Amino acid sequence: MKRLLYLALVFILAQYARGSHFDENQAAWPVKDGPYIFLVNEELKIKWIQNDVLRQGTVTEKNFKKHKKRFGFSFDYSDIKQTFSVEYCHNKCHKPADSIAVLADIHGEYSIYMKSLRSAGIIDHAHNWSFGTGHLVIIGDVFDRGDKVTEVLWHLYGLEKQAERAGGKVHVLLGNHELMVLGEDLRYIGDKYRKVEEITGTSYYDLYSDNSVLGYWLRQKPVMMTISDILFVHGGVSDEMISRKMSVEDVNRKFSENFSSERDRTLCSDEELEFLDYDDGPVWYRGYFTDTTFCESRIDAILAFYDISHIVVGHTPHRTIAVRFGNKILGADTGMMYRRPGEMLLYKEGIFYRAYHDGTRVQID
Repeated sequence: MKRLLYLALVFILAQYARGSHFDENQAAWPVKDGPYIFLVNEELKIKWIQNDVLRQGTVTEKNFKKHKKRFGFSFDYSDIKQTFSVEYCHNKCHKPADSIAVLADIHGEYSIYMKSLRSAGIIDHAHNWSFGTGHLVIIGDVFDRGDKVTEVLWHLYGLEKQAERAGGKVHVLLGNHELMVLGEDLRYIGDKYRKVEEITGTSYYDLYSDNSVLGYWLRQKPVMMTISDILFVHGGVSDEMISRKMSVEDVNRKFSENFSSERDRTLCSDEELEFLDYDDGPVWYRGYFTDTTFCESRIDAILAFYDISHIVVGHTPHRTIAVRFGNKILGADTGMMYRRPGEMLLYKEGIFYRAYHDGTRVQID
């Protein structure tokens, strides 16, 4: 018996060491997921999974408090109704902000995401916004790999509303994994979400269709944006993008026009869009860290084209925030997908900092 217990413990530790999700992704564990809320014939329909059982109903102003309590929502019924009336703005150039916090590549790792926000003072212990007039930037890739994607998305959705009311901002950018899911490329979704498809009888793509609250909300998000003299983008800006003279507005318009058509499922529907959604495009580019010929004069040309001083990216994981060319490039993906505690990138009064999970901050020189 002791030997069996020992072997079981070794197996569990081996699973953890490899970074596999030894929890709800395992078929033996009952799935809990959702909710997914859809606008159908002017009514809000809701579905969720509780212990492998599909639950369904309708969301109304009258019963919303019940749903709010059940799912821990931090927003109101009016916020959901207003979601579908939001008009997309392609020119995502924001005024200077005194404080900016950045997280990249969350990949469904809800507990690490929450701890990062709490330790940096972005949220309080009740998970509510406490960053005042500051800006939180999520540089893409909330989707795939991990098993708490839905929880992260709903928290960001609510946090966005709370920040607005406090005079702050939450910016969610699209990464390659958002574009894959919205384009029905589901190769990286976790085992849990395969089971969600089975239980709901709905493809993962359709759970984020443009008549779903989260699906519509995501389709209004940009691929690139600036705050003051900082450009934020998931992968990066390549030389080819500059040679094509592609502005922030041009890039965002190209992707949003694709979403507003009937072409969600085929993001590569024309030559320019195919370029943008490939290796040298803004959500896939890794050249800053993988191209050994990349030099400072090349980044200076990119910075000059956009009239900025810094580019902050995710997509390429590092063990610590990666800095290139004296803070001109900062890589904010510190391996959350591998369940590393990582770091959060903070910007305060013109200075960049590394923010650790113990609450300490260290200036980036």
